[in-house]
Amino acid sequence: MTIIVTGASGLLGRPLVAALRGTGERVVTLVRREPRDGDEAFWKPSEGVLDPAALAGARAVVHLAGAPIAGRRWTAAYKSELVRSRVESTRLLVGALGRLPQRPEVLVSASGIDFYGDTGDRVIDESAGKGSGFLPDLCERWEAEARAAGELGIRTAQLRTGLVVSGRGGALGRMLPIFKIGLGAPLGSGRQHWSWISEQDWLNATLRVLDTPELSGPVNLTSPTPVTNAEFTRTLGAALRRPTMPVPVPGFALSLGLGEFARELLTGHRILPAKLTAAGFGFAHTSLGDALRAVL
Repeated sequence: MTIIVTGASGLLGRPLVAALRGTGERVVTLVRREPRDGDEAFWKPSEGVLDPAALAGARAVVHLAGAPIAGRRWTAAYKSELVRSRVESTRLLVGALGRLPQRPEVLVSASGIDFYGDTGDRVIDESAGKGSGFLPDLCERWEAEARAAGELGIRTAQLRTGLVVSGRGGALGRMLPIFKIGLGAPLGSGRQHWSWISEQDWLNATLRVLDTPELSGPVNLTSPTPVTNAEFTRTLGAALRRPTMPVPVPGFALSLGLGEFARELLTGHRILPAKLTAAGFGFAHTSLGDALRAVL
């Protein structure tokens, strides 16, 4: 049997494919260029192109495709691309699954803790409702397209992922150059909570969700120990053995540089992984300092 993976060239897609193949699974990745071999299949979500035959024989599908949230300034055109690359690609994928005579057991689809909006100091889990704003609305539409696979008899799970601590890029990769020269600083008040997860824990949790029939619906992929932005700043500086700035970066300065996306950096998410904890999942990294040292 086969596992299909979209977004396989991304920050999390690459190590996930390697981990799955390391367990002996056959993995077929969906690509937007000419396939190089039998372990790749062509699709083009922007044009609605996906041959259901590419999914035949799959026992599971992991859908990670989507334009980077922090990839660039949020113009109206880029916000449309953020929606299109998630909502329409998921709709295309689920539609192709519905045309298969034998469907996979599970569809695991990416999402984000942005679903909850600004939670302030409230500690919340998967039972919390949707927040307000562009990203919560996007997550809601994204997840709704994935849940449609449930009507086909496919178990669905939506991975609401927090800030991934990875040494290969992502949010941490964008921070490192600033912190390495001693200019890291809290953002805004610094009191907003950042819910994070190490790359290793994300991989292990995703594998657990794939192989655990009881895990379905939204699943928070975050460490059980969220920290404030000020704590994150101090801990990253200590891990790099670099000083951090005592004066925070004001919100207006972030807005000037980053536009609308700056508000997301000032938004608090104090999220707990209740479903993973109930399933007995053991985190490799519950200390942010340990996670940073492991990847740095």
